[in-house]
Order: sequence, then structure tokens, then C-alpha cells
Amino acid sequence: MLNGFIRIAAAVPHVSVADPKANAAAIAKMAQQLQNSDSPDVIVFPEMSVTGYTCADLFHNSLIISDTLAALEELRHVSKTSDALYVVGAPLLRNGQLYNCAVAISNGRILAAIPKTYVPAYNEFYEKRWWKAANPAEPVSMLRIGDEDVPFGVQQVILHKGVKIGVEICEDLWTPVPASTQAALQGAEVILNLSASDALTGKYTYITDLVRQQSARCICGYVYASAGFGESSTDLVFDGIALVCDNGTLLSAGRRWQNDGVSAISDIDILAIRRDRLHYTSFADCAANNSCAPYSITPSPEADKPLELREHLLRIVPRLPFVPENATHRHERCTEIVNIQAAGLCRRLDAIKCSKLVVGISGGLDSTLALLVAVKAFDRLGLDRKGIIAVTMPGFGTTDRTHTNAIKLMDKLGVTSREISIVKAVEQHFRDIRHDPSVHDVTYENAQARQRTYLLMDIANQEGCFVLGTGDLSELALGWATYNGDHMSMYGVNSGVPKTLVRYLVKWFAQTDTSITEILNDICETPISPELIPAKADGSIEQKTEDLVGPYELHDFFLFYMLRYGYGPERTYALAREAFAESEYSDITIIHWLRTFYHRFFTQQFKRSCMPDGPKIGSVCLSPRGDWRMPSDASVEAWKKSLANLRP
Repeated sequence: MLNGFIRIAAAVPHVSVADPKANAAAIAKMAQQLQNSDSPDVIVFPEMSVTGYTCADLFHNSLIISDTLAALEELRHVSKTSDALYVVGAPLLRNGQLYNCAVAISNGRILAAIPKTYVPAYNEFYEKRWWKAANPAEPVSMLRIGDEDVPFGVQQVILHKGVKIGVEICEDLWTPVPASTQAALQGAEVILNLSASDALTGKYTYITDLVRQQSARCICGYVYASAGFGESSTDLVFDGIALVCDNGTLLSAGRRWQNDGVSAISDIDILAIRRDRLHYTSFADCAANNSCAPYSITPSPEADKPLELREHLLRIVPRLPFVPENATHRHERCTEIVNIQAAGLCRRLDAIKCSKLVVGISGGLDSTLALLVAVKAFDRLGLDRKGIIAVTMPGFGTTDRTHTNAIKLMDKLGVTSREISIVKAVEQHFRDIRHDPSVHDVTYENAQARQRTYLLMDIANQEGCFVLGTGDLSELALGWATYNGDHMSMYGVNSGVPKTLVRYLVKWFAQTDTSITEILNDICETPISPELIPAKADGSIEQKTEDLVGPYELHDFFLFYMLRYGYGPERTYALAREAFAESEYSDITIIHWLRTFYHRFFTQQFKRSCMPDGPKIGSVCLSPRGDWRMPSDASVEAWKKSLANLRP
């Protein structure tokens, strides 16, 4: 079961201008449909959804004002059958002035009225003709609505199912310092925006970006509902925008231009929001530097009720969190990463005034990527590619397939190619340490890895240059490297790239250089292997890394949620079940490799503590000098206890 997610819907019903009774019925109907289908915790409706936004001078008609109160009373009555929080838009009279308000209703009670702070009076907007702008510094007071005294004012957040919810209305978001920014700094974890933004060419993209970026800036969930069909088309048209964003990510968007209503619904990860606000200390500093009178907390009748445990989420949990699913975005991401890698290497070469480097080439993914990045860096610096000394070092497990691909690739790229067999040297080493070569244990494997590094280091000394590392982020996380073997180099160009992304980066090079496309495609299709155990009788790879250490797509998933959000085993497992529900991985398989991940991650920190320099690529990084500081002897017992609670 998945916890810590709040399910929120943005709902845009068909509106009837100047008919609060009909609109209350439409709101109630849509709320009931959403409750029956998806059981949201919160539903937000557009600005002035009770009356219609385009009533114009009718807003000052006494009948509209009285009918609005009657409609709110009807919605209060309807809400008795649900534990969801409804937030609707309505004009409310206070001290002889009319305010554009968001009205929160739950469980038979009208909880709060939050007025609009910024009332526009430019271009097509004439709101100051009808409504008074709220003073955001004014303390919350009480307003009589029906037979209830309701908190009225900007300075309040609503507590519902343990989550703090802030509200702003349309124009409030478009200002230099949006009302939602202050609400977030006062603790609001989700912002609801009731809007009535007319449709203009290009405006939808702008609004979507604005909402998404505000959710990122405020580290919050942001749900936006804007007026749709039924509003007057005298001068304007409304498209019905419904958006749900979570900390910079658009989770759900309703289909616009619908006559019978639009909705978007998704699950916002409250635990992730809380973790990021804790982790990114500038958020708390900003809150302290922009302090004002504390916002009042308005509890709903469900304030202390825990969020419902969900069997399945209404949001996509990507199987490959490091790899964009959209092909265009993936291409853009790969372009950016390769440029980061190449720029890092360029700077290192320039800093030490070096025009050469040494790199070991196995015919596998990681060394291929390192070589391709090296070529790009040399081309950018105007250096001769012959300064790249690429060395292939066949051993006991090297197959014809990987060896051939290594030779072909070096030849096509025009680098200096060397081949040095490590077989005789390692056999001598076995004799020296009295190791039986028929015993294919860790000594047998690591002796080969260290011999290769020994050769690369000596060649670097000989040539007056440095060794380029090839190990990737996933291998560093799992400690899948021989200490003082392939673990060591002078610059690890792949150290920030997870294994699941390496293949796509190599494919990116295959698409951009047709002369090596065939070679790179075959490398991508070759099973991942250190090739330290003799091949099968038919010459194919015997030793497959993922059979030994586990599938990299699982380990990269575990790594992402551990480092990016600090999740423990139970939540990571629940998310993995969601992400891999349609895959070949059973619950038992996921649990098995999750245990492997935590065991290896904790026991192998000593390798990361002395890892070489390398460029940071994304938000997850294991550099001991930068993002990840962890004692090598930290206890894993708490994680083991949590793992013991996991059940298929």
C-alpha cells in the first residue's frame, strides 16, 4: 500500500452565467462523479464557479448575492456525504464591499473564505469595477455565511488530512511575489488556484509553464482549475484548464475545450515535498527572511484523519527515473549530459596543459561512452584524436564479440589503438601468490581488473598524461568495481551517469555519427559483463553482471528514491511495485534485489570515499566531495529491520 500521497482533482463543470443554483448542482454532480470514480481528498473548482466569472455588472445585483449564499448552503449540505475538501469560487459581501473569494467546504461545514489579493484592471479585465482587493497583511477575521462564522482573510492555510493547503486566485499567481509564495513559506504544502483565464493564442503553454515552475519554486503541489464552457463569449472565450503539478512536474492535464466539463486528477507526494523542504535549506532561510504574522491554521473536520492508503496511484511512477520517456526530451537530456561530460574533461585537460589521455576499452557500454566523450572533448579543444591512447586488454573471459567491437570502434574514431593481452601477466601473478587458476573466485577476477589498471597507469606515466575512468554511478552505488583496479583513475567521466542512462547516451552517439552506428548498436545489445570468467563453449559471454548483482533498472530505481528523496525500504518497495507492476519482476524478486542493494550500498561506501574526480550530471550524485557524505562504517541495521517487514 502507498502512503503519503494526497489525491487532488481540478474540476471545471459546465457553468451557467448568473445562475448560482444551477452551478451548485453542476458542482455537486461533478464532485460526486469524481468521488465515485477516484475518491479524491480535495477538489478545486474555478474562480467564481458558483456564479460564473462573466456576470459583469450583475455581480452587484442583490439577487446574485443572495442566491450565492443559498448555493453555498446547498454545497455545504452536499458535502456531508463526503470527507473530501471542496474549494469553490464565489462573491462574498463584507463590510459593504464585494470580494472575489475561494470558499472551502468539507463534511457539512463552510471552513474558510480566502479573498483574492490582486484584482486586475487592465486589457480585458475590469475586476476592480466589481470587487475589492484583499489586504494580505490584514489579520483573519470572522464572516457570517448562513448560520456559520467563517474565517475570512488571506493569512490562512487549511489543514486537511494532515496536509496544509493554501489558496490563491488567478491573478495572484501572475504577480512578482505571488500569494502562493507567502503561503508556501508559511507551511502550505499544496496550493490551489481558482482561475478564470480567457483563452488566447499561446497562453495555455505559458500558464502550464507558470504553474509548473511555481510548484518547483515553492516546493509544493499546485492544482489549477480555470473557467470553461458556459462562460459568456461576448468578448472572451474560456478553454477550461485543469492542471495538477508536483514540485516542478506536470502530473495531469485535463482535455480542454469540452462542453460537458473537464477534470484532472493525480496523487501529490507530500513526503517528497517535506523531504525537499528539509533538505534544501534555502527554503527555510527564505521563510525566515520573509517572515510575516503567522498564518492561522483552519482545520477541516478531517484535519487529523490520515491520508488514505492507496493500492494504486493516479500518477506515473517511471521505471527508469533517470531516463525521460519522451523521445524528444530524452534526446535533449542526452545532448546536455554529453556536453557536461565533455566540458568537464576539456577543463581538466586544459588545466594540466595535457593533450593526451589513456583509456581502457573493453567493447562494453561504459568504456565506449568514455571513449566517445573523450573524442568529443578532443575535437572541441582542437586536439589530435591520436592523443587518445585507447587500450584493449583481452583476458580469460574476453569474447570475440566485445574484442571485435572494441577494435572496430577505435579504428573508426581514429584514436591511437593498442592491444595488450593480460593473460600471461596474470598467470604469472597467480603463480607468485600461489593461486589455483582453476578456482574462479574473487581473487581470480580482481587480479585481472588490477592488472588492467596497472597497465593503464604505467602507460599514462610513459606518455606523460592521465587515465580516464570508465565506471558509472550505478557501479559506484553497488561497489561493483575492484578496489584499486577499475575503481581508480585520474578523472571519472562517467561517475555521474547511472547505468540505465549509459545505453541511451551510446545510442545518442549512434544517431549523431552514422559511421559508427552499427558498431554502437551492437555494443548496446551486448549483455553487460566484466568478462572475467572464461566464455562459454560457443564463445558467448558466460558472466552476466545482472545475473550476479541484479537488474540495473531495479538498482537505479532504488538508488534514485534513496538519494533523491531519502525514502526507506518500505516506501521504495511500494513505489517499485507500482512502477514494475506490468514487468517481469515479481514482488519476491523486487524484495530480493532491494535487500542486495542496501547491503552493497552500505558495505561499499569505502570505495566511494576515495573515488576520483568526475562531473556531476544530475540531481543524484555520490561524490564524497560534493553531494554524498556517509561514514564507511555506518550501520545498516535500521534498514534491515525495515526490509524484514516487506511482504509480497
